[in-house]
Amino acid sequence: MTSRRWFLQRVPVGGAALLVARPCAAQAYPHLGESEPRALEVGYVEDAAKADRQKFPKYTPGQVCFNCDLYRGKPTEPWAPCTLFPRRVVAGKGWCDAFRRRSV
Repeated sequence: MTSRRWFLQRVPVGGAALLVARPCAAQAYPHLGESEPRALEVGYVEDAAKADRQKFPKYTPGQVCFNCDLYRGKPTEPWAPCTLFPRRVVAGKGWCDAFRRRSV
């Protein structure tokens, strides 16, 4: 029979292991393809300089994913998760029409 003491000793260790493993799992997601339907809807490109300025006039130079509030990585990471595209990672130098400047 499992005792309460045994349980309380092991639960914090298990929780810590999950927290450590979480960043590794994010890197396992595939890159978002520019031709995926959701990416096409918002004009996602891996290189912001290639943004379609005719179709998306909101784009201005300097807007890149790593400066966006939706980007879930550090600005130094070349690829990171984005809240707009679950289970995918986007290019830090990319852009899409959902861009929102990251608050400082």
